[in-house]
Amino acid sequence: MLVVRTSRVSFGLFEADLKTGEIWKAGRRIKLQSQPFKVLAMLLEHPGEVISKEELQERIWGQDTNVEFEHSLATAVNRIRDALGDSASNPRFIETLARRGYRFIAPVTWLEAAPANSQSSESPGTSEMLSEPAILIAPAEHPAPAPSPAPAESHGTPSRRLSAIPARNLYIGIGLAAALGIFLGFAWGTRNTPSPLPRIIQLTDSGTIVPTGSTIEIPPASVTDGVQIYTSVVSSGQGVLARIPVGGGDAQPLRVPQQVLTASLGDISPDHTELLVKGHLSTEAEEPLWIVPVGGGSAFRVSNVLAHDATWMPDGKSILYATGSQLMTVRLQDGAVSPFTTLSSGRAFWMRWSPDGSLLRFTVVDPVSHATSLWQLATGSHQPRKLLDSWKIAANPCCGTWTADGKYFVFQAISDAGSDLWRLDGASLERPYRITAGPLGFGGPVADRSGGRIYFLGTDSRSQLFAFDTHRNALFPEPDFLSGAIRLAFSRDHQWVAWTDSHDRLWRARADGSERIQLTPNSLHVFLATWSPDGQHLAAMAAEPRQPWNIYILSSDGGSLVPLLHENRNAADPSWSADGKSLVFGRVDDLMGRENAPRSLEIVDLATNKTMTIPHSDGLFSPRWSPDGRYISAITLDQQKLMLYDTLTRTWTTLANSSVADPAWSTDSHAVYIHAFMAEGQPVYRVSVPDGHMERVTNLVGLQAAHPADYYFCGLTPDNSPLVRVRFSAGDLYSLDLEAH
Repeated sequence: MLVVRTSRVSFGLFEADLKTGEIWKAGRRIKLQSQPFKVLAMLLEHPGEVISKEELQERIWGQDTNVEFEHSLATAVNRIRDALGDSASNPRFIETLARRGYRFIAPVTWLEAAPANSQSSESPGTSEMLSEPAILIAPAEHPAPAPSPAPAESHGTPSRRLSAIPARNLYIGIGLAAALGIFLGFAWGTRNTPSPLPRIIQLTDSGTIVPTGSTIEIPPASVTDGVQIYTSVVSSGQGVLARIPVGGGDAQPLRVPQQVLTASLGDISPDHTELLVKGHLSTEAEEPLWIVPVGGGSAFRVSNVLAHDATWMPDGKSILYATGSQLMTVRLQDGAVSPFTTLSSGRAFWMRWSPDGSLLRFTVVDPVSHATSLWQLATGSHQPRKLLDSWKIAANPCCGTWTADGKYFVFQAISDAGSDLWRLDGASLERPYRITAGPLGFGGPVADRSGGRIYFLGTDSRSQLFAFDTHRNALFPEPDFLSGAIRLAFSRDHQWVAWTDSHDRLWRARADGSERIQLTPNSLHVFLATWSPDGQHLAAMAAEPRQPWNIYILSSDGGSLVPLLHENRNAADPSWSADGKSLVFGRVDDLMGRENAPRSLEIVDLATNKTMTIPHSDGLFSPRWSPDGRYISAITLDQQKLMLYDTLTRTWTTLANSSVADPAWSTDSHAVYIHAFMAEGQPVYRVSVPDGHMERVTNLVGLQAAHPADYYFCGLTPDNSPLVRVRFSAGDLYSLDLEAH
């Protein structure tokens, strides 16, 4: 096969033409001045290599330049980062190496133009790992039908057409390609190879599709009637039901009753006229089921059942729902409930019938290890069978859907490269093929009502940490080294700060950013950490892959991590006593993993490792010990009350009746700050202790002018200013056609 190298390169969502000085993001041309582009081009030509400032100066400015070179170079790099949405403190593309230079750290693919009749084929013995050419992501404003082998170039959109070359060279190349084809045909015989990775088309560009997170059991689902895609989008910081044309465009929120405004989708009826949704007025795992017309309007509750997921039965007359470890059916006509099957462990999600109604496939989530797996159940059988039992290429397969003709079953799984989509052929149980290979995290597939087209979510979230200034009523960015922090905590002397990053790693540094070190290995997923009163140790809530959450004790200077508990269940939210001799901890809520065991709060003596249960703490989680040691705050599992435990009188009182998330004690122990995440405007309140007086500090919604996707309350600064993580993008919808060649 003749391959003609072009001047174009691909990295992430971006393509750049190093010859013309043009750059595109998802097919849209973006502005970058000439000098910054030259710097970018030099870095792209040497990915992974350190390019010194002297090399950049000689090539771009010249050795005899009279300009202030250091300032000009720094300005150029800043403009590149602005164009790419990159960050110096948490780089995805350009890394700064102090006193040395810069390095481009993202994978770079040189785009190759090939003859229209060329095909990619897989290497021998690697049918599960397809070749991974750069994927063309078409722009949202120009949704296209399934591409032909030699697609025409759209105006302003990068093309992979063969560049113009002399005819003589072309003929020679064709001859070489033909000879190579004969040789490969002889060597491989009639081996049947899969098609190249399909072309991806971007349908939305708002960045508001609700994504999943590392602490949520299962990704949100989308459904389609062939005309609209129904999904959840972020509006004013909350997920709401909306519809989006299958050809792409803006999301239009559905007008539905308040009970189902923030509901999660389960399925669409066989006749494509009604949506099956689960209520979401609390964080309880099992919620009411509702039926809503695809056009919005009214809502009808499905009997009195409570479920965590549901789907229509093939005949459209009953609902199959999952509650606990059981699958049940409820007849719509009279509400009669019947058992369907019982799982040996875990809970079922994403239940999807094959088009002929003969096979049910679903995802099972282990509540302790959080691992996901795919299972199937044949009609008339009560013994589920596991899929991909010996598959080792990727982990945590989940969330699958059948194509309309039943030819393929598409699901998501996670590998070292991130979350991607895979397909199984028909009723096959093994040997899936990869159909996406980044650069985004892809998941949540839904099949079109005809053909082989699927729609799915692509996520590339960006967030930044801000502190709220109560005097100026505005958000101000935290220092660069904390800009990418997810959760953080300051030591009690305010000299040190510890935080987790977007890769769930734990770091610590002085408050000015000096002496920064990584405390935990990349393999350990850290949710949060808290400082001991003397600042010598940290207690971290963390988990090894496919293992329950545990509490680890580690030195603030790094070193070994010591697991505190030795039990096969989740432990969460460690908080230190005032003397540093004990920790209070709880269990996880339903969103992070439903358990059958009772959930209460416990105190562990660090000297003896003995635990005691706090009286009357059943149904509470997320404990926080006040700095003075007098009180312990906690949240009810439905996150509708803030409770207060007095360690002297050993009694509980209700401190606040409000939706509650991420409580944080003031440094003087006189108040607890909470995020009322379900209230209008998502306010942060200061709740006085012990009288419970609630003072609104600020509304998170509307604070940032850059149209963020959502907000998270992350804690307090040493002067009790709220810390807020603003996410500027969540996810977008994409599509691909499995039948396109």
